[in-house]
Amino acid sequence: MSDRTTCWLLGDQLNPDLDVLDAADDVLLIEAHGFADRKPYHAHKLTLVFSAMRHFRDELRERGRDVTYVRAESFGEGLDEFFAERRAETGGRDGDGEDGDGDGDDSPHLRLMRPASHGAGERLRELVAERGGTLELVDNELFWTTPSDWREWTGGEEGDGGDEDGDGPLVGADGAAERTYRQEHWYRHVRRETGVLMDDGEPVGGEWNYDDLNQETPPDDWEPPGRPAFGPDELTRETHAWVCDRFDTWGNDSLDGFAWPVTREAALKALDRFVREGLPAFGRYQDAMVGGEPFLSHSLLSPAINLGLLDPREPVRAVERAYAERGVGPGGYDPAEHGEVGAGAAATSLDEFGDDAGEGAGDGAEEETEAATREEPAPVPLNAAEGFVRQVIGWREFVRHVYREAMPELADANRLEQERDLPPAYWDGDTDMRCLSEAVGHVREYGYAHHIERLMVLSNFALVYGADPAELNEWFHLGFVDAYHWVTTPNVVAMGSFGTDVLSSKPYASSGSYVNRMSDHCADCRYAVSRTTGEGACPFNALYWDFLKENEETLRGTGRMGLMYSHVDGKDDAEWESIRERADRVREKAADGEL
Repeated sequence: MSDRTTCWLLGDQLNPDLDVLDAADDVLLIEAHGFADRKPYHAHKLTLVFSAMRHFRDELRERGRDVTYVRAESFGEGLDEFFAERRAETGGRDGDGEDGDGDGDDSPHLRLMRPASHGAGERLRELVAERGGTLELVDNELFWTTPSDWREWTGGEEGDGGDEDGDGPLVGADGAAERTYRQEHWYRHVRRETGVLMDDGEPVGGEWNYDDLNQETPPDDWEPPGRPAFGPDELTRETHAWVCDRFDTWGNDSLDGFAWPVTREAALKALDRFVREGLPAFGRYQDAMVGGEPFLSHSLLSPAINLGLLDPREPVRAVERAYAERGVGPGGYDPAEHGEVGAGAAATSLDEFGDDAGEGAGDGAEEETEAATREEPAPVPLNAAEGFVRQVIGWREFVRHVYREAMPELADANRLEQERDLPPAYWDGDTDMRCLSEAVGHVREYGYAHHIERLMVLSNFALVYGADPAELNEWFHLGFVDAYHWVTTPNVVAMGSFGTDVLSSKPYASSGSYVNRMSDHCADCRYAVSRTTGEGACPFNALYWDFLKENEETLRGTGRMGLMYSHVDGKDDAEWESIRERADRVREKAADGEL
């Protein structure tokens, strides 16, 4: 066996500072295209992934790394090309002594951080073995916690079911979980282990969670900080043109709204920008939905983190440092009372980005950032810092481990037996429901919508409508620039669709009242949120009550559903007849694309 080790990195492992690179002699990157032939992915998603890979290749070479970059239809074909090239270098020797002298083995030895997607590591190891090489799988550094950490927390024995799988099926055929996990318990455990926002073994401020302070809607005259605009450079433009020519895509196929970081340098700039300008208002308004504002104060860092451009420790520690330097008590800074967050930042709008954004951050963005840094940054309330930290070391790490434990059954879980096709509005955005139109519009335009739009509009409507969880999961996977199977499956199938109770004790279903409370959409909608039945009534309302009635056998007595079913019990037969009639009408119109 050759003593030369090749570090194989995948398209979501694009970090040049990985420890796994230190002991490697060279690097392999395979840009596989076949997955994008099978389904219509968002054009911006494909552009982001392929451009980031190509920039990463160039950065590694600039750092002196020996990089083999293969473009192929599949990983198998890419490995064929790599192995042929390697054997040409070594005179064709392999594990069977193909050079004829029987004395040597230069079969490639590869080392790979274990992929996040279920079963991918073993499949790739088999592909390498079939070609006479070996593949060593090591822990994925781009997560803060390891499978061993999870095993220790859950009380499982190390090695049960392997590094990717649990102790057997965690989710039954009926969607019911053999064992359930709750994010809050895990979150507190990780805070204790990492020391993030901890003070002598106790949470800073005395509370673990300040979510009750993070549910305000901004006043009409408040303007969020502008989205950092990383205008596409020549390589990104070249990649995008190839994507649009090569694949059938979905969503916005121009580069006008594309401003995602494709390099580590740009990702670090985006992080700095968020910590300085977005973080002060992030907590208070993180659950808000505002017409014409797709980004508000959200970090927009998830694509960079999920690509590996940022190590998840970096944003968490940056936010922790910002709180240490500029921190105030929970709710101690009200952006509406102190003017615009981040002096010099421009308001966000759907028309913000054009072809003149320039390369990298763009000249205008750099001047704006420099102007902002000359001003004193706003304070960071504890509820903002804690809310962001919870999303990363709480939720992101949590769903990754639940996914590992619950697959492959999780992907097909359908506890409520919902089988309706996703309405056409999810693809074309053509609906008079203002909230749904806005959320789908954001996905079509940018490949992005923030977490409340994802859960309480896009998933919630599909849930009460009765859409198939697997179909909804695929839609999220195709449309979002930060979506990967390990990300969407627990979030969409388990949480959004309640396909299983493995990570949530109740479905996240609501009527239009939640949307009305957290947004300004209902005031400008043709549907009346105050009405449940009859033409013109908010579709969410009748669907919600019909959903509860239709799934009463499964949901009554589940988790925190007692209050809702007390309201179910208070409705008479005539009211239920009107609700069912309206719900049937809404589903019919939605299926016909006429809602």
